[in-house]
Amino acid sequence: MTLEHNRRFHDVPLAQADLQRHIWMQMQRAAFDKFHEWHTPALATVDAQGAPQARTVVLRQVDVMAKQLAFFADKRSTKVAQVQAQPRASLLFWSTRLKWQLRVQVNISVLTSGARVEAAWGDLAQSPAAADYLSTTAPGSPVRATDAAANNAPQLAVLVADFIEMDWLELAKSGHRRAHITSNSFDWLAP
Repeated sequence: MTLEHNRRFHDVPLAQADLQRHIWMQMQRAAFDKFHEWHTPALATVDAQGAPQARTVVLRQVDVMAKQLAFFADKRSTKVAQVQAQPRASLLFWSTRLKWQLRVQVNISVLTSGARVEAAWGDLAQSPAAADYLSTTAPGSPVRATDAAANNAPQLAVLVADFIEMDWLELAKSGHRRAHITSNSFDWLAP
């Protein structure tokens, strides 16, 4: 998308369907374009004490028809334990280029085996990231000199985030715009 196209998009009234289509198109693009600003959103969960926990994740897959997003994680990580205990989570996307903030509420399922995990591992196995999922040490654990460098069994989990609702905000000189979107509703909101 060119800068000129972005300017024209900002300057015209948006139809609800156009905006939704454009948001999902940007997420889909971000899943395979590592330079897209939405490629690394913040994922917010809650810990066992109810304290919010946020971290950056890599958007790996987007299924527009199913309204699902997917991320990878080490199945021993605290984020996996947190979403298993409380599957409701929030994602925050920001694009300086688009001047868009997108907050997405999701329910997350953790997959640790099966065809989808095997396919994900097939994609990762030959990349430098594979070592992260082969470590004998769980994420966040102290590293000791006696720890082995790698394990034979990958510790990969696929986090599948089912869309619940989103809050879209566009910052523009001509006036900010905001919308609340669910699967069944669309409302323009005061920014």
